[in-house]
Amino acid sequence: MVPRRLSALVVAVVVSGFAVLLLTGEYASDGPVLLALGEDRGVHLGDVFVLTGWALALLAVARLLAAGRHGDG
Repeated sequence: MVPRRLSALVVAVVVSGFAVLLLTGEYASDGPVLLALGEDRGVHLGDVFVLTGWALALLAVARLLAAGRHGDG
């Protein structure tokens, strides 16, 4: 069986990789620019949702790891 920490690391790396791909790419629902970082760069409304999802996923991984240490999971 794969140790809990290794599983959590894999999930964190995959979720982070997807977040980077979404933040650096262009997609149909980018939304309005909230913060311009250059002529062709900026933080879009869609980026906020990607970052929020990424943060929630990593918090869930951290909680699962903490639960495993305390014998709750």
